[in-house]
Parts: sequence; C-alpha cells; structure tokens
Amino acid sequence: MSVSLDLLRTFLAVHRTGSITAAAQSLGLSQPAVTAQIRALEAALDRPLFDRLPRGVAPTAAADELARRVAGSLDALAEVLGAELPLGGGVHLGGPAEFLCAEVIPVLAPLVADGLMLRTTFGLTDDLLAELAAGRLDLVVATVRPRLRGVVAEPLYDEEFVLVAAPGVPADAPVIAYAEDLPIIRRYWRSVFGRRATMTAGAIIPDLRGVLAAVRAGAGVSVLPAYLCADDLAAGRLVALATPELPPLNTGYLAVRAGGLARPAVALVHRHLTEEFRRRLGAGG
Repeated sequence: MSVSLDLLRTFLAVHRTGSITAAAQSLGLSQPAVTAQIRALEAALDRPLFDRLPRGVAPTAAADELARRVAGSLDALAEVLGAELPLGGGVHLGGPAEFLCAEVIPVLAPLVADGLMLRTTFGLTDDLLAELAAGRLDLVVATVRPRLRGVVAEPLYDEEFVLVAAPGVPADAPVIAYAEDLPIIRRYWRSVFGRRATMTAGAIIPDLRGVLAAVRAGAGVSVLPAYLCADDLAAGRLVALATPELPPLNTGYLAVRAGGLARPAVALVHRHLTEEFRRRLGAGG
C-alpha cells in the first residue's frame, strides 16, 4: 500500500491543530479539499482517524499512532526542502504590544535589515494562541504557559514588576491600570502586601505605555513591568514605592505550532529570540 506525502502532510496538520478549518488555513487549501484528503487516507488505511466533534475533530488511537510514526520524518523532510528556499513568506509574530515594541522588535531588527519579512499582531495571549493554533500566526510571545494541543512553548523571559509613581506623588494617590479588574496590581498586592487590592482605578488605559505616561505625568500610582519603566527610574522621573526582597515575577513563553520550526524563517526568528534572551539572563539583565 502506498500513501502520498500530500495526504500525510494534511493528516498531520489536522492532527496538530485539531481542526479541519485550521488545517486548511495553515496549508492554503479549502476545507472540502482537506476533508477529501482525510477521507482518502482513512480509506487507504481502512480505519477512521478522527471523530467529528461539534467544534473540531478528535484523533482516534490509530491517528495518534500514525502521527507518532510520521511526524519526525515529515518535519525533517520539510526542513531539508525549506533549506533550499529563501526566507520568503516571512514570519507572523503575535504578542503583547508593550513587550513586542520595547523588547522583541529591536532584537529582530537585524533580521529585518537582512531581508526577513516580519509581520506583527498585538493582542491578549489567549486570542493570539488561538490564532497560532489555527495557522494564522507563526510564533506567539505568551504571558502564560500555552496549553493548547498542537502548540509547544519554552520559557523566554522573566518579567519583574515595580510599584511606581512620579516624585512627590503619595502612595495613596489614584491607581492607574490597564483593565478594570486590575490584574497586575491585584497580583502585586497579594504577593508583596499579603492582602487583596480593593481600590477602584482612577484611570483605565488599555496599553501599559499609556499607563506609564499617566504615572510619569503625576496622575497616580501603578504597577509596571521593570523593562518598561527602567529608564524613568534611572533618570529620577519615577520612584519605586516599595522594594520587596522578592519582587513578583511573571514568566513569558515563546510558542510555536508543533512542526512550525520546519520553516527556516520561523526557525531563524525562534532561535534568534531564544538565544538573545538567554544571553540577557546569563548577563543578569
């Protein structure tokens, strides 16, 4: 029995994304074409590979075994073939606007100067990971550990948080936050002060760069990532209102679809980011 590589590639895309629609988008095929290829493979193997669900598909035991056997070889083949091609097609990267703008895009600037086509999408981690799983993004900088099937991730950075205000602004000044539920502030209060943050924000600005600008102008106090306010702290435009022995940290992750690193451009960006952030960690900052 012979099975074409196209059928196996399509099967692997469906297995990894858990969705006919997402696989079709990642492969550049129509949904009927993907469905037809899966049915052809099931007929060739004489066994069902997926159970249809109200949303997506679930692999059978036979599908899990087939994926285990063919994934490594297909990924290796894609890497060999892709190595002969330029970086065409580019890389679509998602992540939080503030971190991508302040920390990630400068790291990738040399690759763009050398010809990489980079596209970025800003948003919340859950939304971006869904886009990644569906094949509409290549990489995502995630603020939480991804738990989607078909998505793999590794720690990229540790984000430290600081309670800050402009000089002379009292600690009981209005709180400036980026969301009504005060997620960063609530976590800081619980970790550092051992109690709930019960205040109501004086201003909600859905971009941490806007929160920084408001705090710097004397509007109130906030908790911000250290990378975002380090220059203002060093220059005296902001002061830290607390100096905990162990400041709260949040680990960020670099996520990619399983098999996504077979594309040379994606692998290059992934390697460049992980190496740079590991170098910073080794250098102590």
